[in-house]
Amino acid sequence: MKKFIKAILSVLFHLVFFTALFAAYLTVQEYKPADLEKMNIYGAKSTRLNTEVDYRFATWNIGYGALGDNADFFMDGGKMVNTATEERVVYNLDGICDVIDQLDPDFLFFQELDISSSRSYFIDEKQYISDNCESRIVDRQYVFAPNFSVSFLPYPIPPIGKVYSGLLTFSKYSITDAERYQLPCPFKWPSRVANIKRCLLVTRHSIAGSDKELVFINLHLEAYDDGEGKVEQTNMLKGIMADEVAKGNYVIAVGDFNQVFSTTDTSRYPNIDAPWEPGFIDVNEFDPDLSFYTDPSVPTGRSLDRVLVTAENKDPEHFQYYMLDGVIASSNVVIKDISTIDLGFKYSDHNPVYVEFYLEK
Repeated sequence: MKKFIKAILSVLFHLVFFTALFAAYLTVQEYKPADLEKMNIYGAKSTRLNTEVDYRFATWNIGYGALGDNADFFMDGGKMVNTATEERVVYNLDGICDVIDQLDPDFLFFQELDISSSRSYFIDEKQYISDNCESRIVDRQYVFAPNFSVSFLPYPIPPIGKVYSGLLTFSKYSITDAERYQLPCPFKWPSRVANIKRCLLVTRHSIAGSDKELVFINLHLEAYDDGEGKVEQTNMLKGIMADEVAKGNYVIAVGDFNQVFSTTDTSRYPNIDAPWEPGFIDVNEFDPDLSFYTDPSVPTGRSLDRVLVTAENKDPEHFQYYMLDGVIASSNVVIKDISTIDLGFKYSDHNPVYVEFYLEK
C-alpha cells in the first residue's frame, strides 16, 4: 500500500511540476505586441487614388479556412476542436479564391487568416490565396498584422496546438503607411497568455491632388469576453476614427465587429437562445460625421453551435444567424452600395461583404 501511495504521489508531483513548467514556458513565450507598431508593406507600389472615382472593396472573416458549413466549434457551444481535414481546408480556400476572382475588388480585407497554424495544417493561407487567385489584387500590395500567436495552445482535448494568425489587407492602390494598433485585452493571466491579442490594422493611401489620405481600418473585435472588452475596444476605435475625421481624412473601418450596430434591422434573425450572443454598438456614441452600413437582407455570420450542412432546419427561427460584419465611414466617403454575398456559409462561418464607394472631392 505504501508503494502504491508513493507512486500516486510521484505521479501527482510530476504532473503539477510539468504543468507549472509548461505554464511558465507559455508565460515567457507570450506574444506581447507594442501599443503601436509599424507594419511591413509588401509588393510593388501602384497608382494613387482619385476623388470622384468608383472603387470597390470586400471584407471577409474566412474562419482560418476551417469553419465551413461542415463545422461546429466548442467555444460557440459545438463539439469540434479540429473542425476540418486538410482536404477540407484546401476546398474552403479554393472556394474563397473563386469568390474573390468573381468580385475582383480594389481593396480586400481578411480576418482570421492563418499563416502557420496546426488547426489549418500549417498552410500559409496568404500565400495559397496569392498563388491560386486570378484577381489582380493578389499581385499588388499587402500588409499582414498578427493578432493570435502562441507556440502551443494546450486546451481543450485534443489541444488546438500552434496558432499564428491575423488580419490581412490587400490593395491595388499604393499603401503609403501601415500600422498595427494594439487593442485592450480583457483577459488576465493565465488565460491571457494563450489568448488573441486583437488589433486594428490601419493602412494609409495617398490621393492625387490632395493632402488628405484614405485611411482604412481592418478589424476583428473581441468575441469571448464578458462584454467589457468589446466596449473598451470599440471606444478605442471610436477615438482613432474621430482623430482622422478631425484631420479631414477619408476614413473607413471595416471587418468583423462581433457586435450589432444599433441602426441595423436584425428582425429577420431573432435570438433563439444560441450559446453565443453578439455585443451592441450604439451609433449615437460615435462622431456624428460617421455613418454605419450593413446589408441585413443576408446574414453575415452564423452560429457554430451546430453543423450547418446537416441541420434539420436552417430557417432563422430555428438556426441562429447574425449581423456582425459591416462598415463605418466618414461623411466624405460616399457608400454607393453594400451587399452581403450569400454563399450559404459554405466556406466560412461568415459571408463576405462587398462595397462600392467613392471619395468626395
